[in-house]
Amino acid sequence: MFVTAYLALVVLAGLCIGLELASRRLSPQQAATTTVANPAFCRFQSLFLRGYLLALWADWLQGPYLYKLYRHYSFLESQIAILYVCGLASCVLFAPVAGWLPQALGRRRTCLIFCLAYSACCFTKLSRDYFVLILGRVLGGLSTSLLTTSFESWYIHRHVDVHDFPKEWIPATFGKAANWNHGLAVCAGLVANLFAEWLDLGPVAPFLLAIPALAGCGWVVLTDWGQEEKSEGAAEGRDKNGPLLGGAPHAGLSSAGGRSSARARFWRSCLEGLRCLLSDRRVLLLGGVQALFESVLYIFVFLWTPVLDPHGPPLGIVFSCLMAAGLAGSILFRLATSTRYRLQPAHLLCLAVLLAFFSFFMLTFSTAPGQPRPHESLLAFLLLELACGLYFPAVSFLQGRVIPVELRAGVLAWFRLPLHLLACLGLLALHGEVSGTGGGEAGGGTRHMFAGCAGMMLAALLAVVSLFTLGRNDANLRLEGTRGEGEI
Repeated sequence: MFVTAYLALVVLAGLCIGLELASRRLSPQQAATTTVANPAFCRFQSLFLRGYLLALWADWLQGPYLYKLYRHYSFLESQIAILYVCGLASCVLFAPVAGWLPQALGRRRTCLIFCLAYSACCFTKLSRDYFVLILGRVLGGLSTSLLTTSFESWYIHRHVDVHDFPKEWIPATFGKAANWNHGLAVCAGLVANLFAEWLDLGPVAPFLLAIPALAGCGWVVLTDWGQEEKSEGAAEGRDKNGPLLGGAPHAGLSSAGGRSSARARFWRSCLEGLRCLLSDRRVLLLGGVQALFESVLYIFVFLWTPVLDPHGPPLGIVFSCLMAAGLAGSILFRLATSTRYRLQPAHLLCLAVLLAFFSFFMLTFSTAPGQPRPHESLLAFLLLELACGLYFPAVSFLQGRVIPVELRAGVLAWFRLPLHLLACLGLLALHGEVSGTGGGEAGGGTRHMFAGCAGMMLAALLAVVSLFTLGRNDANLRLEGTRGEGEI
């Protein structure tokens, strides 16, 4: 498995480079039109990406060796499952808080809270105490929720309300962030492997390495972002992101009123999102697909290490392979939806779900008790990540078409609730199987869980087909410039 992992990384890197060159050759005009040349916008975009990419880098560093760290501390697989459940449960509990905090405390302060909470989460990994590690998972859930809301909230507010840039420029920034994100994920696996295995510093090393990145992110948020806000004196009152210490004599009263109105706005957003979810069947079906597909991914995140680690692969390199497969999928999406091929995102969503089903179907056989086939399991995991690369841009496109912009935050909050609950139930079911049979692949719990995931992918496929049927003649679900009666 050691040699296989390195060979897979080389092949996937070559595949990604080839696909990227083909994508740029097929759509050079499209690449040119998405590039914004406004100097003020470019400075603002660079300012945001400096902080945001450091946060993403710190997050990715913690991916390859989390399960390995818990095993290094001699915890049983059933105990580790509970640790993962605690992280997912905290995501459910903190999701409403993460949506409300930027409005109540200020967007920049919330980004600083993320840096502090995630740093504390990394420090807890130094302890072998089970309850300290549970606290770390809770802090990790809070941090993950803040990462997905606070940075985006700060950027969109400054972009639209302060700088008054066109809303059409927003995708240029987040598209650039997404491109960097894939590269950071691949590099994070390599760096984590370097420190944990090549330098023999152990599985805790990547977590300690994430702390300076979080400190750098906090410094950018505190100084550079703060300076950017101070340069817009008229916007200070609107953002509630003035001086982090001190305030006006009546700041307490205005702050209390601001928190109250922010809480009211948040709950109103949630209620309107629920109303949109229940009144539009397209939104409901899309939410069902997202809940089923992404909850299965959380289970995959837990299971890939115990399936492959007994066979001795370098986990950081395997992680980089998985991320490179996801990158290949996202480039394939760009190629497939280019003006030459013009495949529809809904078709690619169906393909992604089918690939995921096939991956889990393979895993039910490659993880048979007493007859593990790690090379087939690695291939299945790579196919699953390829499916993820197709899935996320496809579902993002469809969400943008069926969910109104002003209701999107509230609707997505409701999407995430069943997502995390399904993942928690799956891990708890695995905990019961492992506890009852003696653990791991030998007891068959892992194989049964993969079979359950395949069943969930079948249910997601049915939801996608229902969405096809419902939106057969809906132009909103098609890319512009394509025609065709009776197809999405």
